Amino acid sequence: MARRRSAEKREVLPDAKFGSLVITKFINSVMEHGKKAVAEKIVYGALDTLAKKSGGEVVKVFNDAVENVKPSVEVRSRRVGGATYQVPCEVRSERKQALAIRWIITAARKRKENTMEERLSGEFLDALANRGDAVRKREDTHRMAEANKAFSHYKW
Repeated sequence: MARRRSAEKREVLPDAKFGSLVITKFINSVMEHGKKAVAEKIVYGALDTLAKKSGGEVVKVFNDAVENVKPSVEVRSRRVGGATYQVPCEVRSERKQALAIRWIITAARKRKENTMEERLSGEFLDALANRGDAVRKREDTHRMAEANKAFSHYKW
């Protein structure tokens, strides 16, 4: 953590095809080794497949899928008197979005389909229907926070 000043947030530009900041952040998270064109091809291909299968407006369907994965509470470790407690805390909106994007990509990479486009579109459809690994991760996070509700007085 920086001692002198906090790092400033970099603003990302909206993506070329849909004009959405969230899709740009998603593309940047999918990207590996600086290959942005490959990441764009993967994400846009997955969104095209999603549009065919869901039949709705692509950006709205994408945002609904991400919204279904966003956690509202999480646990954070807090050390008090030699003991470490898992303290439930509310999640900031930026972190909600970042966690949802990360969980969707991780769940898609674990899937068994052949191409990453198929995996991502399948994970989007699962997230839209409130099932799949990314939604299960959110449920586990909420369950953990509920189980440790007794330590909520250690919030900082």
